[in-house]
Amino acid sequence: MEKNWAGNVIYRATAFHYPRSLAELRHMTAKAGRARALGTRHAFNELADTGGELVCLARMPRLVEVDSEARQVKVGGGMRYAEFTEDLDAKGFALPNLASLPHISVAGATATATHGSGSGNGSLSTSVAGLEIVTADGDVVALRRGDEDFDGAVVNLGVLGIVSSLTLDLVPAFEVSQSVHEGLPLDSDILAVLDGAYSVSLFTDWSGDTINQVWVKHRTGDLEFVPDGTTRADGPRHPVPGMATRNCTRQLGVPGRSADRLPHFRPEFTPSAGDELQTEFMVARDDAVAALRAVDEIRERVHPVLQISEIRAVAADRLWLSPYYERDTVCIHFTWIADAAAVMPVVDLVGERLAQFSARPHWAKVFTTTPEVLRSRYTRLQDFADLASRLDPAGKFTNELTQRLLSPT
Repeated sequence: MEKNWAGNVIYRATAFHYPRSLAELRHMTAKAGRARALGTRHAFNELADTGGELVCLARMPRLVEVDSEARQVKVGGGMRYAEFTEDLDAKGFALPNLASLPHISVAGATATATHGSGSGNGSLSTSVAGLEIVTADGDVVALRRGDEDFDGAVVNLGVLGIVSSLTLDLVPAFEVSQSVHEGLPLDSDILAVLDGAYSVSLFTDWSGDTINQVWVKHRTGDLEFVPDGTTRADGPRHPVPGMATRNCTRQLGVPGRSADRLPHFRPEFTPSAGDELQTEFMVARDDAVAALRAVDEIRERVHPVLQISEIRAVAADRLWLSPYYERDTVCIHFTWIADAAAVMPVVDLVGERLAQFSARPHWAKVFTTTPEVLRSRYTRLQDFADLASRLDPAGKFTNELTQRLLSPT
Protein backbone atom coordinates (compact mmCIF):
# COMPACT_ATOMS: atom_id res chain seq x y z
CA MET A 1 0.00 0.00 0.00
CA GLU A 2 1.26 3.43 -0.95
CA LYS A 3 0.65 6.08 1.71
CA ASN A 4 1.27 9.74 2.35
CA TRP A 5 4.10 10.83 4.64
CA ALA A 6 1.93 10.81 7.77
CA GLY A 7 0.40 7.43 6.92
CA ASN A 8 -3.18 8.64 7.33
CA VAL A 9 -4.01 8.52 3.59
CA ILE A 10 -3.74 5.33 1.53
CA TYR A 11 -3.52 6.20 -2.15
CA ARG A 12 -6.13 4.50 -4.34
CA ALA A 13 -4.30 4.99 -7.63
CA THR A 14 -4.43 2.20 -10.22
CA ALA A 15 -0.88 3.04 -11.36
CA PHE A 16 2.15 5.09 -10.28
CA HIS A 17 4.22 6.67 -13.03
CA TYR A 18 7.78 8.01 -12.78
CA PRO A 19 8.57 9.68 -16.11
CA ARG A 20 12.23 10.27 -16.96
CA SER A 21 11.78 12.97 -19.60
CA LEU A 22 9.38 15.72 -20.56
CA ALA A 23 8.35 13.72 -23.63
CA GLU A 24 7.55 10.71 -21.46
CA LEU A 25 5.62 12.92 -19.01
CA ARG A 26 3.57 14.39 -21.85
CA HIS A 27 2.82 10.95 -23.26
CA MET A 28 1.80 9.49 -19.87
CA THR A 29 -0.40 12.47 -19.09
CA ALA A 30 -2.19 12.40 -22.43
CA LYS A 31 -2.77 8.65 -22.17
CA ALA A 32 -4.14 8.66 -18.62
CA GLY A 33 -7.88 8.72 -18.02
CA ARG A 34 -7.64 10.49 -14.65
CA ALA A 35 -4.36 11.72 -13.17
CA ARG A 36 -2.90 13.64 -10.25
CA ALA A 37 0.64 14.83 -9.53
CA LEU A 38 2.29 13.27 -6.49
CA GLY A 39 5.03 15.30 -4.85
CA THR A 40 6.78 14.47 -1.60
CA ARG A 41 3.55 13.11 -0.05
CA HIS A 42 3.37 15.79 2.61
CA ALA A 43 -0.34 16.55 2.20
CA PHE A 44 -2.26 15.43 5.28
CA ASN A 45 -5.58 15.10 3.48
CA GLU A 46 -6.73 13.51 0.20
CA LEU A 47 -5.56 16.39 -1.99
CA ALA A 48 -3.06 14.23 -3.90
CA ASP A 49 -5.24 11.11 -3.98
CA THR A 50 -7.01 9.73 -7.03
CA GLY A 51 -8.75 6.62 -8.24
CA GLY A 52 -6.88 7.18 -11.51
CA GLU A 53 -3.12 7.39 -12.00
CA LEU A 54 -0.48 9.21 -9.94
CA VAL A 55 2.48 10.89 -11.64
CA CYS A 56 5.66 11.60 -9.66
CA LEU A 57 8.43 13.76 -11.15
CA ALA A 58 11.20 12.64 -8.78
CA ARG A 59 13.06 10.78 -11.57
CA MET A 60 12.93 13.56 -14.13
CA PRO A 61 16.28 14.99 -15.30
CA ARG A 62 17.75 17.48 -12.88
CA LEU A 63 16.83 20.99 -14.02
CA VAL A 64 18.50 24.02 -12.42
CA GLU A 65 19.04 26.98 -14.75
CA VAL A 66 20.15 30.21 -13.07
CA ASP A 67 19.63 33.44 -14.99
CA SER A 68 21.93 35.84 -13.14
CA GLU A 69 20.83 38.88 -15.10
CA ALA A 70 17.13 38.29 -14.44
CA ARG A 71 17.80 37.05 -10.88
CA GLN A 72 15.71 33.95 -11.48
CA VAL A 73 16.12 30.20 -11.55
CA LYS A 74 14.21 27.60 -13.54
CA VAL A 75 13.82 24.29 -11.71
CA GLY A 76 12.02 21.01 -12.27
CA GLY A 77 8.65 20.83 -10.54
CA GLY A 78 9.54 17.62 -8.74
CA MET A 79 12.74 18.99 -7.21
CA ARG A 80 12.96 19.50 -3.47
CA TYR A 81 14.14 22.87 -2.22
CA ALA A 82 17.21 21.37 -0.56
CA GLU A 83 18.32 19.92 -3.89
CA PHE A 84 19.23 23.25 -5.52
CA THR A 85 19.96 25.85 -2.85
CA GLU A 86 23.68 25.12 -3.12
CA ASP A 87 23.50 25.84 -6.86
CA LEU A 88 22.03 29.24 -6.04
CA ASP A 89 24.63 29.94 -3.39
CA ALA A 90 27.41 29.16 -5.85
CA LYS A 91 26.02 31.87 -8.13
CA GLY A 92 25.60 34.37 -5.29
CA PHE A 93 21.82 34.03 -4.97
CA ALA A 94 19.20 32.71 -2.57
CA LEU A 95 15.46 32.29 -2.30
CA PRO A 96 13.86 35.02 -0.16
CA ASN A 97 11.93 32.54 1.95
CA LEU A 98 11.90 28.85 2.76
CA ALA A 99 9.48 26.58 4.59
CA SER A 100 10.17 24.71 7.82
CA LEU A 101 10.95 21.59 5.80
CA PRO A 102 13.46 21.82 2.94
CA HIS A 103 12.39 18.29 1.95
CA ILE A 104 9.20 19.35 0.14
CA SER A 105 8.87 19.66 -3.64
CA VAL A 106 8.71 23.05 -5.33
CA ALA A 107 5.58 22.26 -7.36
CA GLY A 108 3.73 20.78 -4.39
CA ALA A 109 4.64 23.59 -2.02
CA THR A 110 3.69 26.40 -4.38
CA ALA A 111 0.50 24.66 -5.55
CA THR A 112 -0.77 24.65 -1.96
CA ALA A 113 0.56 28.07 -0.85
CA THR A 114 2.93 26.53 1.65
CA HIS A 115 4.95 29.18 3.43
CA GLY A 116 7.84 30.11 5.63
CA SER A 117 7.69 32.95 8.11
CA GLY A 118 8.20 36.69 8.29
CA SER A 119 5.87 39.67 8.41
CA GLY A 120 7.59 41.06 5.32
CA ASN A 121 7.90 37.75 3.48
CA GLY A 122 5.38 36.26 1.08
CA SER A 123 4.72 32.55 0.87
CA LEU A 124 6.85 30.31 -1.35
CA SER A 125 4.23 30.78 -4.06
CA THR A 126 5.02 34.49 -4.34
CA SER A 127 8.51 33.66 -5.64
CA VAL A 128 7.02 32.00 -8.71
CA ALA A 129 7.63 34.13 -11.80
CA GLY A 130 6.62 31.49 -14.32
CA LEU A 131 5.46 27.90 -14.64
CA GLU A 132 5.01 25.27 -17.33
CA ILE A 133 2.02 22.94 -17.06
CA VAL A 134 1.47 19.70 -18.96
CA THR A 135 -2.25 19.72 -19.72
CA ALA A 136 -4.72 16.89 -20.29
CA ASP A 137 -3.84 16.34 -23.95
CA GLY A 138 -0.08 16.41 -23.28
CA ASP A 139 0.50 19.96 -24.45
CA VAL A 140 2.67 22.34 -22.43
CA VAL A 141 1.16 25.66 -21.35
CA ALA A 142 3.63 28.32 -20.20
CA LEU A 143 2.50 31.20 -18.00
CA ARG A 144 4.52 34.17 -16.78
CA ARG A 145 3.82 36.80 -14.16
CA GLY A 146 1.65 39.44 -15.80
CA ASP A 147 -0.28 36.97 -17.97
CA GLU A 148 -4.04 37.07 -17.52
CA ASP A 149 -4.29 33.64 -15.86
CA PHE A 150 -1.05 33.72 -13.91
CA ASP A 151 -2.41 34.80 -10.51
CA GLY A 152 -4.95 32.00 -10.72
CA ALA A 153 -2.53 29.32 -11.86
CA VAL A 154 0.23 29.47 -9.24
CA VAL A 155 -1.75 28.11 -6.27
CA ASN A 156 -3.47 25.46 -8.37
CA LEU A 157 -4.15 22.45 -6.07
CA GLY A 158 -2.93 20.24 -8.92
CA VAL A 159 -6.15 20.60 -10.92
CA LEU A 160 -4.77 22.46 -13.94
CA GLY A 161 -2.29 19.77 -14.98
CA ILE A 162 1.17 18.50 -14.07
CA VAL A 163 3.58 21.38 -13.32
CA SER A 164 6.78 20.30 -15.03
CA SER A 165 8.92 23.35 -14.20
CA LEU A 166 8.83 26.66 -12.37
CA THR A 167 10.82 29.87 -12.61
CA LEU A 168 11.51 31.44 -9.22
CA ASP A 169 12.65 34.93 -8.24
CA LEU A 170 15.99 35.18 -6.45
CA VAL A 171 17.66 37.68 -4.13
CA PRO A 172 21.38 38.20 -3.45
CA ALA A 173 22.73 35.53 -1.11
CA PHE A 174 22.50 36.44 2.57
CA GLU A 175 23.32 34.94 5.94
CA VAL A 176 21.02 34.35 8.88
CA SER A 177 21.64 33.64 12.55
CA GLN A 178 19.06 31.76 14.59
CA SER A 179 18.40 31.88 18.30
CA VAL A 180 15.69 30.41 20.52
CA HIS A 181 14.12 32.25 23.45
CA GLU A 182 11.88 30.65 26.05
CA GLY A 183 9.02 31.71 28.29
CA LEU A 184 7.34 34.52 26.33
CA PRO A 185 4.28 35.66 28.33
CA LEU A 186 1.10 34.81 26.43
CA ASP A 187 -0.23 38.33 26.99
CA SER A 188 2.79 39.88 25.21
CA ASP A 189 2.42 42.05 22.11
CA ILE A 190 2.47 39.05 19.78
CA LEU A 191 2.42 41.11 16.60
CA ALA A 192 5.46 43.09 17.72
CA VAL A 193 7.28 39.83 18.40
CA LEU A 194 6.38 38.46 14.96
CA ASP A 195 7.69 41.70 13.44
CA GLY A 196 10.94 41.59 15.43
CA ALA A 197 13.19 39.85 12.91
CA TYR A 198 13.38 38.61 9.33
CA SER A 199 11.63 35.39 10.35
CA VAL A 200 10.00 34.58 13.68
CA SER A 201 8.11 31.48 14.83
CA LEU A 202 6.30 30.99 18.13
CA PHE A 203 5.81 27.49 19.51
CA THR A 204 3.31 26.68 22.25
CA ASP A 205 1.54 23.61 23.58
CA TRP A 206 -1.32 25.74 24.98
CA SER A 207 -0.72 24.35 28.46
CA GLY A 208 0.12 27.50 30.36
CA ASP A 209 0.48 31.26 30.32
CA THR A 210 3.64 31.40 28.22
CA ILE A 211 4.76 30.64 24.69
CA ASN A 212 7.21 27.74 25.04
CA GLN A 213 9.74 28.93 22.45
CA VAL A 214 10.36 31.90 20.15
CA TRP A 215 12.61 31.08 17.18
CA VAL A 216 14.22 34.30 15.95
CA LYS A 217 16.05 34.37 12.62
CA HIS A 218 18.05 37.55 11.90
CA ARG A 219 19.67 38.57 8.66
CA THR A 220 23.34 39.17 9.34
CA GLY A 221 23.83 42.87 10.03
CA ASP A 222 20.31 43.46 11.41
CA LEU A 223 19.88 44.54 15.00
CA GLU A 224 19.40 41.60 17.33
CA PHE A 225 15.84 41.18 18.57
CA VAL A 226 15.33 39.70 22.03
CA PRO A 227 11.64 39.32 23.00
CA ASP A 228 10.86 40.97 26.33
CA GLY A 229 10.35 38.60 29.23
CA THR A 230 12.14 35.67 27.63
CA THR A 231 15.25 33.69 28.48
CA ARG A 232 17.74 32.74 25.79
CA ALA A 233 17.97 28.96 25.38
CA ASP A 234 21.25 27.57 26.71
CA GLY A 235 21.46 24.87 24.05
CA PRO A 236 19.77 23.68 20.85
CA ARG A 237 16.03 23.09 20.98
CA HIS A 238 13.47 21.09 19.00
CA PRO A 239 9.97 22.58 18.70
CA VAL A 240 8.43 19.38 20.08
CA PRO A 241 9.68 18.54 23.59
CA GLY A 242 11.65 15.31 23.70
CA MET A 243 12.49 15.18 20.00
CA ALA A 244 16.12 15.00 18.86
CA THR A 245 17.66 18.45 18.40
CA ARG A 246 20.19 17.12 15.87
CA ASN A 247 17.35 17.22 13.30
CA CYS A 248 17.10 21.00 13.64
CA THR A 249 19.06 23.71 11.87
CA ARG A 250 21.94 25.41 13.71
CA GLN A 251 20.92 27.71 16.56
CA LEU A 252 22.71 29.67 19.32
CA GLY A 253 23.19 32.71 17.08
CA VAL A 254 25.77 31.12 14.77
CA PRO A 255 25.45 32.74 11.32
CA GLY A 256 25.15 30.66 8.18
CA ARG A 257 23.71 30.81 4.69
CA SER A 258 19.98 31.49 4.65
CA ALA A 259 19.12 28.03 3.26
CA ASP A 260 20.71 26.49 6.38
CA ARG A 261 18.83 28.68 8.87
CA LEU A 262 15.40 29.66 7.50
CA PRO A 263 14.10 26.06 7.59
CA HIS A 264 13.62 24.65 11.07
CA PHE A 265 14.89 21.23 10.03
CA ARG A 266 18.01 19.98 8.28
CA PRO A 267 17.57 18.27 4.89
CA GLU A 268 19.76 15.30 5.79
CA PHE A 269 17.47 14.27 8.64
CA THR A 270 13.83 13.27 8.73
CA PRO A 271 12.31 15.70 11.25
CA SER A 272 9.92 13.13 12.72
CA ALA A 273 8.54 9.69 12.03
CA GLY A 274 5.40 11.11 10.46
CA ASP A 275 3.30 10.06 13.45
CA GLU A 276 1.17 13.17 13.38
CA LEU A 277 -1.68 15.04 11.77
CA GLN A 278 -1.55 18.73 10.92
CA THR A 279 -4.06 21.55 10.67
CA GLU A 280 -3.46 25.21 9.94
CA PHE A 281 -5.75 28.23 9.89
CA MET A 282 -4.83 31.64 8.50
CA VAL A 283 -6.41 34.80 9.93
CA ALA A 284 -6.00 38.44 9.04
CA ARG A 285 -3.22 40.11 10.97
CA ASP A 286 -5.68 42.54 12.56
CA ASP A 287 -7.64 39.58 13.97
CA ALA A 288 -4.64 37.61 15.18
CA VAL A 289 -4.68 38.58 18.87
CA ALA A 290 -8.39 37.86 19.21
CA ALA A 291 -8.01 34.59 17.29
CA LEU A 292 -5.21 33.41 19.56
CA ARG A 293 -7.34 34.32 22.55
CA ALA A 294 -10.16 32.19 21.10
CA VAL A 295 -7.82 29.19 20.85
CA ASP A 296 -6.53 29.80 24.38
CA GLU A 297 -10.13 29.64 25.66
CA ILE A 298 -10.35 25.99 24.53
CA ARG A 299 -6.87 24.97 25.63
CA GLU A 300 -8.28 22.15 27.78
CA ARG A 301 -9.50 20.50 24.55
CA VAL A 302 -6.49 21.40 22.40
CA HIS A 303 -3.57 20.51 24.66
CA PRO A 304 -4.34 16.79 25.26
CA VAL A 305 -4.25 15.94 21.52
CA LEU A 306 -1.49 18.39 20.54
CA GLN A 307 2.23 17.89 19.99
CA ILE A 308 2.95 21.57 19.32
CA SER A 309 1.38 24.67 17.80
CA GLU A 310 3.30 27.18 15.68
CA ILE A 311 2.35 30.80 15.10
CA ARG A 312 3.85 32.70 12.14
CA ALA A 313 3.25 35.78 10.00
CA VAL A 314 3.07 35.88 6.19
CA ALA A 315 2.67 38.92 3.93
CA ALA A 316 -0.34 39.46 1.68
CA ASP A 317 -0.34 38.49 -2.01
CA ARG A 318 -2.60 38.53 -5.09
CA LEU A 319 -2.76 34.80 -5.86
CA TRP A 320 -6.38 33.71 -6.15
CA LEU A 321 -6.37 30.60 -3.96
CA SER A 322 -3.73 31.83 -1.54
CA PRO A 323 -4.80 31.94 2.12
CA TYR A 324 -2.94 35.27 2.22
CA TYR A 325 -4.92 36.78 -0.67
CA GLU A 326 -5.19 40.53 -0.11
CA ARG A 327 -4.52 40.36 3.62
CA ASP A 328 -1.42 40.27 5.81
CA THR A 329 -1.81 37.07 7.73
CA VAL A 330 -1.00 35.27 10.94
CA CYS A 331 -0.95 31.48 10.64
CA ILE A 332 -1.97 29.24 13.55
CA HIS A 333 -0.60 25.77 12.96
CA PHE A 334 -1.38 22.61 14.94
CA THR A 335 0.71 19.43 14.90
CA TRP A 336 -1.61 16.85 16.44
CA ILE A 337 -1.03 13.36 17.71
CA ALA A 338 -1.68 10.58 15.18
CA ASP A 339 -5.15 9.70 16.48
CA ALA A 340 -7.84 10.91 14.08
CA ALA A 341 -10.71 9.84 16.31
CA ALA A 342 -9.42 12.04 19.13
CA VAL A 343 -8.18 14.87 16.93
CA MET A 344 -11.03 15.50 14.49
CA PRO A 345 -13.56 16.75 17.07
CA VAL A 346 -10.94 19.27 18.21
CA VAL A 347 -10.27 20.32 14.61
CA ASP A 348 -14.01 20.96 14.32
CA LEU A 349 -13.98 22.99 17.52
CA VAL A 350 -10.97 25.10 16.50
CA GLY A 351 -12.60 25.77 13.13
CA GLU A 352 -15.82 26.86 14.84
CA ARG A 353 -13.98 29.21 17.20
CA LEU A 354 -12.01 30.79 14.35
CA ALA A 355 -15.01 31.10 12.02
CA GLN A 356 -15.75 34.60 13.30
CA PHE A 357 -12.38 35.67 11.86
CA SER A 358 -13.02 34.18 8.40
CA ALA A 359 -10.11 31.81 8.94
CA ARG A 360 -8.80 30.19 5.77
CA PRO A 361 -7.51 26.61 6.10
CA HIS A 362 -4.29 25.37 4.55
CA TRP A 363 -5.32 23.36 1.50
CA ALA A 364 -3.02 20.39 2.19
CA LYS A 365 -3.78 19.89 5.87
CA VAL A 366 -6.70 18.44 7.83
CA PHE A 367 -9.78 20.65 8.01
CA THR A 368 -13.56 20.26 8.04
CA THR A 369 -14.58 23.67 6.72
CA THR A 370 -17.50 23.19 4.33
CA PRO A 371 -17.28 24.08 0.64
CA GLU A 372 -19.95 26.74 1.10
CA VAL A 373 -17.91 28.47 3.80
CA LEU A 374 -14.70 28.12 1.80
CA ARG A 375 -16.29 29.90 -1.15
CA SER A 376 -17.08 32.85 1.10
CA ARG A 377 -13.51 33.05 2.39
CA TYR A 378 -11.64 32.37 -0.85
CA THR A 379 -13.38 35.04 -2.89
CA ARG A 380 -11.67 34.09 -6.19
CA LEU A 381 -12.52 30.41 -5.92
CA GLN A 382 -15.16 30.58 -8.64
CA ASP A 383 -12.71 32.40 -10.93
CA PHE A 384 -10.26 29.57 -10.33
CA ALA A 385 -12.94 26.96 -11.07
CA ASP A 386 -13.61 28.73 -14.38
CA LEU A 387 -9.87 28.67 -15.18
CA ALA A 388 -9.72 24.96 -14.39
CA SER A 389 -12.69 24.32 -16.68
CA ARG A 390 -10.90 26.07 -19.54
CA LEU A 391 -7.56 24.28 -19.10
CA ASP A 392 -9.03 20.89 -18.16
CA PRO A 393 -12.64 20.77 -19.41
CA ALA A 394 -12.98 17.01 -18.85
CA GLY A 395 -11.71 17.24 -15.26
CA LYS A 396 -8.82 14.80 -15.77
CA PHE A 397 -6.86 16.31 -12.88
CA THR A 398 -9.68 16.61 -10.36
CA ASN A 399 -10.45 14.20 -7.55
CA GLU A 400 -13.30 13.86 -5.07
CA LEU A 401 -11.85 16.50 -2.73
CA THR A 402 -11.20 19.14 -5.37
CA GLN A 403 -14.55 18.47 -7.06
CA ARG A 404 -16.31 19.06 -3.77
CA LEU A 405 -14.36 22.23 -3.05
CA LEU A 406 -14.65 23.71 -6.54
CA SER A 407 -18.18 22.71 -7.52
CA PRO A 408 -20.71 25.55 -7.79
CA THR A 409 -23.24 25.91 -4.99
